[in-house]
Amino acid sequence: DVQLQASGGGLVQAGGSLRLSCATSGFSFKDYAIGWFRRAPGKEREGVSCINSSDGRTYYVDSVKGRFTMSRDNAKNTMYLQMNSLKPEDTAAYYCAAGLYCVPGTAEGMDYWGEGTQVTVSS
Repeated sequence: DVQLQASGGGLVQAGGSLRLSCATSGFSFKDYAIGWFRRAPGKEREGVSCINSSDGRTYYVDSVKGRFTMSRDNAKNTMYLQMNSLKPEDTAAYYCAAGLYCVPGTAEGMDYWGEGTQVTVSS
């Protein structure tokens, strides 16, 4: 069974930090592109960041550039999203995903999804 389990969400004040983790199993993690997505209440799902397996490049949506850092630990089959300087507009459920490739800003290529972890940023 493929499993992706996101954790690390919570309530934080504006300007604070959180680190999300996504532990995976059931597929060859190191060979897969991975991504973080979010959905805020009343809004569509948004691609936050992704790492392509082919070239290792990391992509970020403009609104998080310079504040968020995505990484992966292939030995632990785990991906991370370090979120600094959080803003109230970052409030959303955050989801991790994996697939054969990623297209920045879209869910294209993502085959496996985890359940969300809620991030709430208070002003």
